[in-house]
Order: sequence, then C-alpha cells, then structure tokens
Amino acid sequence: MAQRPIFIAVIGAGNEAPESALNAAEEVGRLLAERGATVVCGGLNGVMEAVSRGARQAGGRTIGVLPGDDHEAANEWIDIPIPTGLGYARNAVVVKTGDAVIAIAGAFGTLSEIGHALGDGIPVVGLDTWSLARNGQADESMLQASTPLEAVESALEAAKQRAYSQST
Repeated sequence: MAQRPIFIAVIGAGNEAPESALNAAEEVGRLLAERGATVVCGGLNGVMEAVSRGARQAGGRTIGVLPGDDHEAANEWIDIPIPTGLGYARNAVVVKTGDAVIAIAGAFGTLSEIGHALGDGIPVVGLDTWSLARNGQADESMLQASTPLEAVESALEAAKQRAYSQST
C-alpha cells in the first residue's frame, strides 16, 4: 500500500499580513512542496494565498478549507477548494486536516487555530506568531522557528513523530 502524503496546515494573517509574513509563507509553501507535503490552509488571501502560491509554483498540491459556500472564493493557487459554510468554525477543520501546523504571524483567528491544534495534540510550529503563557509562565507547547526552513523541517519531523506514535 502506498504511503499517503504528509499534510501540513499553514495558518496565519489574512488581509493584514505584513510583507515579511507573506514572504515567509511563500517560502514555506515552496519548501513543503519540494519535500512532497500537501499544503492545507484556509484558502483565501494573505498568508493563505502566499503559501499556496509557493507550493504550487514548486509543483506541490494545495487544499483550501473555505469559510463560505463558494468554490470560486478560493485564491487562484488552490488545487482543491473545500467550501464548508462554517465561517470561523472552519478553523478547526483546517488544523485537524494537518499532521502538523505552521503558524505565520496572524490575528485572533490564527490564535484560535493554534488552540484547536494544541488541544487536539497536533504539533504547532510558530514562525513570527503568537507566544503562549499559562498561569503567568511561558507555555512551551508550541515549537518555535526563526526561519521558513526551520519551520518546515520542524513541522515535518513533528508530523512524522506523531504518525509513528499513533501507529504504535
């Protein structure tokens, strides 16, 4: 039986994405595609569009989990648009689809996705995104990366470890 591809969910800033986040997301998409991973995102603009563009330009596959009902709402770089009609509730679907998650910049929607992923035991790698604290102490649940390459390598390794631990 053929091994299924690794799915990496990439979450982050939409309309308000700074240029640095867009550049990082495009590089993350390219690196994931070069390593054979399928990119999952929210399918719209900002980080979602940049990561999709990077992945597709490198020959990768992209899935966009859309908040509305219209396939056509997906950015032009999405191979497989999945309209959910769930609005922000689709955030849980985005991260549940990933074997690991990379968070790039982002607002409160990104924070909710980080929470959903960590709550479900899905590894999250942060790249210039939220930091977490609990009871006044830093929470180290989210792995931190300082470059797109480090984020991709950490996410792929975490996804492989997670898959191994689920199969044993």
